[in-house]
Amino acid sequence: MKLSGYLIKGAVLCGLWFCMQGQSAVAQSQVDTSQQIVPGRVNLKAQQQKPYLVMISIDGFRWDLADKYNARFLQKMRAQGVKAQSMQPSYPSLTFPNHYAIITGMYPSHHGIVDNYFYDPVKKASYKVGDKNAVLDSSWYGAEPLWVLAEKAGMLTASFYWVGTEAAIDGVRPTYYYNYNETIPIDHRVSVVKNWLELPQDKRPHLITFYFPEVDHMEHMHGVDSPETQAAVQYVDQSIEKLYDSCMATGLPVNFIVLSDHGFANLDTTKYLSVPKLDTSHYLIRGGSALTHIYAKDEQGKKSLNNLYKELKTNAQNYKVFKASKTPKRWHYRSKDNKDGRIGDILLVPYPPYSFYFGGRKGLGAHGFDNQLPEMQATFYAWGPKFNQHQEIKNFPNIAVYPMAARLLGLKIPVNLKIDGKLKTLAPILKKDQ
Repeated sequence: MKLSGYLIKGAVLCGLWFCMQGQSAVAQSQVDTSQQIVPGRVNLKAQQQKPYLVMISIDGFRWDLADKYNARFLQKMRAQGVKAQSMQPSYPSLTFPNHYAIITGMYPSHHGIVDNYFYDPVKKASYKVGDKNAVLDSSWYGAEPLWVLAEKAGMLTASFYWVGTEAAIDGVRPTYYYNYNETIPIDHRVSVVKNWLELPQDKRPHLITFYFPEVDHMEHMHGVDSPETQAAVQYVDQSIEKLYDSCMATGLPVNFIVLSDHGFANLDTTKYLSVPKLDTSHYLIRGGSALTHIYAKDEQGKKSLNNLYKELKTNAQNYKVFKASKTPKRWHYRSKDNKDGRIGDILLVPYPPYSFYFGGRKGLGAHGFDNQLPEMQATFYAWGPKFNQHQEIKNFPNIAVYPMAARLLGLKIPVNLKIDGKLKTLAPILKKDQ
């Protein structure tokens, strides 16, 4: 099944969905399709013989989609390399928190991007994925992304999109990158990656990140079980095959990781929930359909939080109410974990097929839910000269990708850089010379 027909038919709907979710501003406003290059950088000689890694994210690619929709190429390559039964996203199972968790090895409560839409009481400002100014502001991003680790070590990197690459985190961006947009055709994107790998050794990136939004788009609009989602899976599968073939044509020993940020759940539009009405002079609401944050805005709001919590808990139907100080320990998502207070004082947490409704088009799929749910589990496959062959591993937390990828690239994580991910989790998938 080809995707093109579904995309042509659904392109306007897809843009509409992202507008409703507050994300399209990143993709649509001030579209810049030009490559950004940080001048004056070169690979140090010690880095020029290091391995190459292309890390590909398929947004919303639930752990079972490759088999559900017969993603032929991915099935073939994972069989040759490493296949995880599934990968557990960090909580909340949302796009920005998890892409940044994967690339930093830190839980969202520790790296600072705690939601796609949240408030910082210290800044007295909100971060929203559709707000270009916030996305570009490096002060929102904690931890040290993999490309920052590499560039500081004198290893060049490139990105065809990843959360955080547009901001100068610790003053550093990838050497080659694109500002996020969805207008660049896949064939051009593939040719750019090939061109990067054909640069002279001193200018050639060793880490390349690459991102596909299409599956997530279709699942939001049409649900996991739709022909539109099936077509999106086929499109991505075929596109990754093109990307792989182009990389192989360079003759370089390129390693590949294909993963996703989270899974997906089908919704029942008859079970949409209304967010409780609050006194907005004292409280602020942020978040989305699968996780809603309530922040106290002033002293009066803080003093009445306990009463509000009891009232909400008493009246809650089809969702749970937590104080931020007492969320489940396994989430690693408590107020004490986040120094900036970006996690709401009170959290409202539904479970699918229930979700909160904030207006606009009623989508048939969503994510962001409890990261232990089977529907929320993500995908992880890896293959290439540095990975074992024909190996299957069990479910693991996505924060383990960072230390493994750093090991593969021959990068040392500084002792003072305290990350949550453990190297021992994924070290066994690397060949012993790693």
